[in-house]
Amino acid sequence: MEKNNSVGKKSDVKALAQLCFEREQIDLELFKQYDVKRGLRDLNGKGVLTGLTEISEIRASKVVDGVSVPCDGKLFYRGYDVEEIIRDLDATKRFGFEEITYLLLFAELPNAEELEEFKRILASYETLPKNFVRDVILKAPTADMMNGLARSVLTLHSYDKNANDTELSNVLRQCLQLISLFPMLAVYGYHAYNHYKKGQSLIIHRPKPELSVAENFLHMLRPDGQYTELEARVLDMALVLHAEHGGGNNSTFTTHVVTSSGTDTYSAMTAALCSLKGPKHGGANIKVVEMFRDMKKQVKDWKDDDEIGAYLTALLEKRAFDNAGLIYGMGHAVYSISDPRARVFRGFVKELSEAKGRSEEFGLYERVERLAPQVIGQKRSIYKGVSANVDFYSGFAYRMLGLPVELYTPLFAIARVSGWSAHRIEELINVGKIIRPAYRNVMPERPYISMDAREIQ
Repeated sequence: MEKNNSVGKKSDVKALAQLCFEREQIDLELFKQYDVKRGLRDLNGKGVLTGLTEISEIRASKVVDGVSVPCDGKLFYRGYDVEEIIRDLDATKRFGFEEITYLLLFAELPNAEELEEFKRILASYETLPKNFVRDVILKAPTADMMNGLARSVLTLHSYDKNANDTELSNVLRQCLQLISLFPMLAVYGYHAYNHYKKGQSLIIHRPKPELSVAENFLHMLRPDGQYTELEARVLDMALVLHAEHGGGNNSTFTTHVVTSSGTDTYSAMTAALCSLKGPKHGGANIKVVEMFRDMKKQVKDWKDDDEIGAYLTALLEKRAFDNAGLIYGMGHAVYSISDPRARVFRGFVKELSEAKGRSEEFGLYERVERLAPQVIGQKRSIYKGVSANVDFYSGFAYRMLGLPVELYTPLFAIARVSGWSAHRIEELINVGKIIRPAYRNVMPERPYISMDAREIQ
């Protein structure tokens, strides 16, 4: 009887859902009529201006003879070209995520003394409340790492005596704590799931204060706590490149919107996490990995352009992989000719593939990157260029590092919490009004119908 009742409930809900679908569709022509930018984006990919920031800039065009034309994408952190930052970090073989976090938060590059002090402060916050791992993380393990991370962040609110205080020094303290704790929360959450849900040994390594964020992540994740310098450097570069990406990406804009309401830091960061979780945002690299897994089964010769092109065509024609009609990892809302993050990260991924004996697989990625824009151009009417985005290579890098797919999106969050923190602080300092964009109602006014006069639908 209970089973039949459950089936009946599902049927009832499906019927109600169909009513929603039938009655709540808005005519797409109305968006044109009222000049509403769907997704707050123009057809040319330019975002509707909703705020000002000094934290980062995305540049995808330049003015030539008074006309805006596409150019190779550029990304700036506090006015500094990210590619120049990466070149210097790589040349000196130093870990850069902590340095970039300092830059994003305090608007200037730190000197050696300032950086060491900042690292000391971050390390001092790498401690969870007493019994937090046992009482929160281990007691309710979940296969959804992002939901687990969000739950942990919200629960930390209960351990903070000044949780709701939005005074600047308190918010900065909270942000620094969360930047330090995100790797622990993510990795421990995965180990809890791996133990209780998958039957593997439970491993809990404490972070080491002398290690970088990237090194500690690998140390805490791996059973033996071991890693190579190259592995840690590649992961560090991924963190640097994912730390910030303008105020208009979905999760960062969420941070601004929620912060403007006057809410606490834990709620604001949880909202950003929930935004990032979406497959159209932080979960995109997982789709790239899954697509390539299917591609490697279907394409027999990884060096045959025609065979690869045929598979890409099948993707666009909804005849391959998930039948969604997409080539994952290709295209970006802003960048057209190239995504600077993908351009930079490609070199590190290539170096790692050579060290791991996976150069042939890297070659397949390069061929897809070259062929995909051609295939898309033949099959789609596109308003701007299409190029590989950062998700295209990041998933492959994480696979070579042996990272579980469950941690791909949390790793994004570990990096981006630095940017979210900078934007939360910027919002608190500069803006006093709640963010409240307008929506235009297109439902005409109707006379009320009394109960006895309503017709049976």
